[in-house]
Amino acid sequence: MSGASNPLKIKLQLYCGDEIAMGPGKADLLEAIAREGSISAAGRALGMSYRRTWLLVDAMNRCWDVPLVETAMGGKQGGGARVSPRGEAVLAAYRALQDDLTRASEVSLGALTAALRGSPRASQHEG
Repeated sequence: MSGASNPLKIKLQLYCGDEIAMGPGKADLLEAIAREGSISAAGRALGMSYRRTWLLVDAMNRCWDVPLVETAMGGKQGGGARVSPRGEAVLAAYRALQDDLTRASEVSLGALTAALRGSPRASQHEG
């Protein structure tokens, strides 16, 4: 999202009190859970520790009116997880809002990038 072609990075975070209820990492995690069918497998796919993955899921589930991730206990058939219908709706609305903000920023971004250097000048304070 950042770089020479687009130097703007918009990091959309929704808060529930002091807790981040939804942000880019949690949205990516929901997508990974939907794809992998497991919280731990989703964490592995994203390079997250088991503990970090579960903490993020717990935060999401505590912040919304109904859990975004539903889990099944392990056993003979094995456990698993799935994104709930509410989770699917929240994820879709979050991604749509990200797209809306990106599109809305394009006009103003053009005025800023016209004056923005490709890379910073050397510091005058090095020495």
